[in-house]
Amino acid sequence: MAKIKKAYFCRNCGYESAKWVGKCPSCGEWNTFAEEVIQRESPAARSFVPRGEQQRPTPVAEIVRHEYSRLDMHNAEVNRVLGGGLVRGSLVLLGGEPGIGKSTLSLQLAIGGSGLKTLYVSGEESPQQIKMRAERLGVGNEQCLVYSETLLENILLQAGEIRPDLVIIDSIQTMYTETIDSSAGSVSQIRECAAMLLKYAKQTATSVFIIGHITKDGVIAGPKILEHIVDVVLQFEGDNNNTYRILRSIKNRFGATFEIGVFEMRSEGLTEVSNPSAILLSHYDEPLSGIAVGAAVDGIRPYLIETQALVSTAAYGTPQRSATGFDLKRLNMLLAVLEKRVGLKMYSKDVFLNFAGGFKVSDTGLDMAVVASILSSYFDRPVAEGTCFAGEIGLSGEVRPAPRSEQRISEAARLGFRRIIVSGYLRKSLPGPPKGIGIVYVNRVDELARVVFGQEAAE
Repeated sequence: MAKIKKAYFCRNCGYESAKWVGKCPSCGEWNTFAEEVIQRESPAARSFVPRGEQQRPTPVAEIVRHEYSRLDMHNAEVNRVLGGGLVRGSLVLLGGEPGIGKSTLSLQLAIGGSGLKTLYVSGEESPQQIKMRAERLGVGNEQCLVYSETLLENILLQAGEIRPDLVIIDSIQTMYTETIDSSAGSVSQIRECAAMLLKYAKQTATSVFIIGHITKDGVIAGPKILEHIVDVVLQFEGDNNNTYRILRSIKNRFGATFEIGVFEMRSEGLTEVSNPSAILLSHYDEPLSGIAVGAAVDGIRPYLIETQALVSTAAYGTPQRSATGFDLKRLNMLLAVLEKRVGLKMYSKDVFLNFAGGFKVSDTGLDMAVVASILSSYFDRPVAEGTCFAGEIGLSGEVRPAPRSEQRISEAARLGFRRIIVSGYLRKSLPGPPKGIGIVYVNRVDELARVVFGQEAAE
C-alpha cells in the first residue's frame, strides 16, 4: 500500500511546507497554512498531442516568429480589453465578486453569435439552469455545447473528442483532478487543475476561459500562483446596486494591461457601453454647487466623469473624510494642499467625495476636478456650465500636466464643452484646440479658485 503524502499549503500564496508554520515565509501572512493530502501524477505524464508531434528544443535563431492568431468574440468591449481578440491557445482567468455577472458574461461569449465551437463547462449550475439563462440572453451560436461536470479528466476527454475552439470553465474552484487526493477548491487542486488546463491549451491551440471566485479582500481565491500560470487576468468590477460594470485587464501577455470595457447590466444581459461619458455625466435643470466634470483616461480610452463633493462644518470636532471610488489618502493630501497653499480652513470641515456611476478612479489627472468640486461646495457656488478639468496637483500646489492631455481635450470638445482648464506647463506643447472649445492654463492651485469663481471667492 502506497504511503499517503501530506503537506501544508498557504491559502494566500500557495507556499508549500512539510510542516505547519504560523507565519508564511513567502507572503508573511499569519495562520494561513492548511494540511492537505497530495498524490502526484505518475511519471508518464499525460500529453494532448500525438507522440510524433512533440516539440523539441530549438535554437533561438531558428525560431520562426509569427503573429498571434486572435479569435473575434463579437463583443467590442471584450475584444478591446483582450487587445484585439482572444489569442488561440491562451488561458484567461476572469475574477469578480459573487453576483457581479461573471457567468452571464462568459455565457454571452459562448452563445453570442461568434460562430466558435464552444464547450461550456459548468460545475455550479445544471444544464437546465444554463438553458433558462441562455433563452433570456438570446442564443446566437448553435455550436455551443453545455457540459455539467467537475472532474477535470472527464472534461479534457470530452474536449479531446469535440475539439472546440473555446473552452469555458465555470468555475476553477469547483474542478478537481484524481491525481490530487484533496477536496475541490483546495490550494493543491486549483494549482493542479490550472496547470493541466494550461498544458491542454498550449498543446492543442485551444483557448480556455476560466472563472475564479474572489475573497473578501477582493483578490482571486486560491494560490497566487494561479495568476502566474494564466496568460490573461481580467477583473470584473462594479456595485451590485448599480447597473454598470467594468471589465479591467490586470495581466495580459498579449496586449496592454490598462484597457477597460464598460457594460450595463440589463434584463437581457450585459450590454456594451461604447460611450462611457454619456452615462457618467448627469443633466440638471439648474447649476448645482459641489459638482465638477473631469476629463479622465483609462488606457487609451478618454471619458468625462462627474465629480461630486460635499463640504460641511464638522459637528463633533473631528472632521470626517469619506471617498467613494477615489483613494482616501490622496483626498487627504489634496485637502492638505488646499489648507496650506490656498488658506482654506479644511481642518474644521467634513468632506465627502463621490464619482457618478459608482466608478473607481485612480487617474491622477482628475485631481483638479476633485479640487474644483471641493471649492465649489466650500464656497457654495456652482462651476460654470460647459467647463471641465484635467490636471494633476502636487504637494507644493503646482498643477502638473495630465497624461494624454490631447485626448482629454478632444473628448471634451466632442461632448460640447466650451472650456477646459489644464496645466500651464502645456502652454507650449499643446497644438491648437479643437473647434468650439477654449483652453485655460493654470500653474498653481491658488489660481484655480480665481479662474473658476473669480477673485472674491479665492480671497
